[in-house]
Amino acid sequence: MEQGSARGQTFYPACPPAVIGYGSAAGGKEGDGPLGPSFDRVSGDDTFGEKSWEAAESRMQQLALDAALGRAGLHTGDLDLLLAGDLLNQCISSSFAARAAAVPYLGLYGACSTMGESLALAALLLGAGYGAYAAAVTSSHFCSAERQYRTPLEYGSQRAPTAQWTATAAGAVVLSARGTGVRVTAVTIGRVADKGIRDAANMGAAMAPAAYDTLRAHFSDTGRGPEWYDLILTGDLGHLGHRIVTDFFARDGLKLTNYTDCGLLLFRRQEQDVHAGASGCGCSAAVLTAWLLPGLERGLWRRVLFCPTGALLSPTSTLQGESIPGICHAVVLEGGD
Repeated sequence: MEQGSARGQTFYPACPPAVIGYGSAAGGKEGDGPLGPSFDRVSGDDTFGEKSWEAAESRMQQLALDAALGRAGLHTGDLDLLLAGDLLNQCISSSFAARAAAVPYLGLYGACSTMGESLALAALLLGAGYGAYAAAVTSSHFCSAERQYRTPLEYGSQRAPTAQWTATAAGAVVLSARGTGVRVTAVTIGRVADKGIRDAANMGAAMAPAAYDTLRAHFSDTGRGPEWYDLILTGDLGHLGHRIVTDFFARDGLKLTNYTDCGLLLFRRQEQDVHAGASGCGCSAAVLTAWLLPGLERGLWRRVLFCPTGALLSPTSTLQGESIPGICHAVVLEGGD
């Protein structure tokens, strides 16, 4: 078995796995956004025909995975590993979807960074020789997240200007240990960062320090500057968090001219009234599978640094007055052969 390598927080698979399939599913509001035509499945009814918002989220994962497997020319039973996560307690959306898949399953929680976490771990496992095919799947649902983290929809509470709109979306990526095409060539595992933000309606400010910390670690570990990449994509910091990260690097003397955020891409921020932008596990997952990977395949970019972010809070910690820790994981995606 070939050995991979590591430096600091950054790990390099010995045999970089390839993306051989990807799929997405989204709700009506997301379908009305700029990426709407690129989703594999859009449902105007955000229940997706199910009896609860939570069941709808599981259904989205199944639809996204089916689309990814279809592109890969595989069936569920061909998978050696399924890595999935969501925002809900005990990751019920993912585990109930995995119940139907009936393949070896690792349930993950990295809040809105989960697409990065699942993709990174899948790449490292395959790169080390543990299996031939793995799938990374992530989802969120506006209605299930509102019920768990804030207030039920029928309460009708007002939203702060810094608030973001949790995406009703899911994304799935199928990796092959020996395939060709877009490859995962390195991953930087983030550290928990906490700058004392306690406002649960200001996730961008809470997560931005983690994005900055992970990006700095990645540049230091690899010896690369931001200009080495055609695109640096965080998610989901939204308008405010994106500005904070840009300002942090400006103070270091680095101008990020190739940097944007998934929370700014999923919706038309002003027209769709999503305040600071999009959030949720499904935000970066949907942008990855409906926009980023297709663009890499078409040659729009050659080298991309994909860096989903997450706010590691719970309703209990918020009520207890705890601050909001953040996390960010970076995945290097390089274009096909």
